[in-house]
Amino acid sequence: MAVVDKIKAPIKGEMKNFEPFFRSSMHTNVPLLNIIMNYLLRRKGKQMRPMFVFLTAKMLKNEVDESTYTAASLIELLHTATLIHDDVVDEAYERRGFFSINALWKSKVSVLIGDYLLSKGLLLAVEHNEYELLKIVSVAVREMSEGELLQIQKSRKLNLTEEVYYDIIRKKTAALIAACTACGAKSSGADEQLVEKMWQFGEYAGMAFQIKDDLLDYQNNGNIGKPSGNDIKEKKLTLPIIFALEQSSLVEKKKILSLIKRHNKNKQKVRQVIDFVIAKGGLDYAAQRMNEYKKKALDLLEDMPDNEAKNALIELVNYVVTRKK
Repeated sequence: MAVVDKIKAPIKGEMKNFEPFFRSSMHTNVPLLNIIMNYLLRRKGKQMRPMFVFLTAKMLKNEVDESTYTAASLIELLHTATLIHDDVVDEAYERRGFFSINALWKSKVSVLIGDYLLSKGLLLAVEHNEYELLKIVSVAVREMSEGELLQIQKSRKLNLTEEVYYDIIRKKTAALIAACTACGAKSSGADEQLVEKMWQFGEYAGMAFQIKDDLLDYQNNGNIGKPSGNDIKEKKLTLPIIFALEQSSLVEKKKILSLIKRHNKNKQKVRQVIDFVIAKGGLDYAAQRMNEYKKKALDLLEDMPDNEAKNALIELVNYVVTRKK
C-alpha cells in the first residue's frame, strides 16, 4: 500500500476532502438505502479512478476546484453502480473480500441500488451545471454497456479474436478510466483538444490495466501460491489464451476449447489449460502488449506540465502494470 500512498501524496488533501463530498452525494432519507450506502463506503478500494481525476486536473492547473470534486464523485458513483450490476449479472457473492450487495440484499435490491447510484450521478452533474462532464461520462456508460454485451455474445461461441478482445476491453474497462482523465482535464478548464488527448491517455492506461488483470488470473495467487484460473472457470477468453490458441494446431485448439466448455469447473482440467497457455507463450505475449499500451499512455504525458502531479500520474500508470492484485 506504500506505493499507492506515494502516488496519492500530491493530492493527499484533495483525496481527504473528497471523502465528505462523495459521502454527501450518496446521502438519502430512505433508511435501507442509507444502510447500504454506509456499507459501500466502508468497503472502498484503492480509489484509483478518483486518483486519475485529481492527478490529471492538478497536473494541468496545479489546483482543483469544486468542478473536479464533482467529476470525481460522478465517476465513483458510476463505477460503484456498474460493479453492483456486474455482481448481479455474474451472480457474484464476494468483492474485495467483502460480501457483495447481491449476497446480502439479493438481486432485486442490487439492481435498484445500481440504478439509484446512476441517477445520483446524473443529478449531481445537473445540479452543478456540469453538462460537459455528464457528456463525457455518458459516452463511457454507452461504451461499457456495448462492451459487456459484446463479451456476452462472443463468449457463448468461444470464438474471440484478438481484435475483438481489444474492442471489448477498450469499451468495458478503458472507457471509464478514459472518462476519469478526460473529466479531470475538463474540470481544469482544458480545451477540447487537450480533453481528447487526456481521454486517449486514459484509454491506453485502461487497456494496460485490463490486460494486467487478465495476466493476474494466470499468475500465482499470494494466498495459495496457485493461479486462480477464474476466467477459465467462467469460460472467458482473454488475451493470454487467445494468443495461445492462435499458435496451436486445429486438434490442440479443439481439445483446449472442449476443456473450457465442458470441464471448466474441474481444477485439474483448468490447470491443464493454464499450463497450455504458459507453454505457448501466452503470458509473455500479453505482457508485451500491456507494456506497449503503457508506453503509448506515457508518451502522451511527455509535453504536459512538469510537476508533482504529473510524476504521480506516471507512477500510477507504472503501478497499473506492476500491481500484484
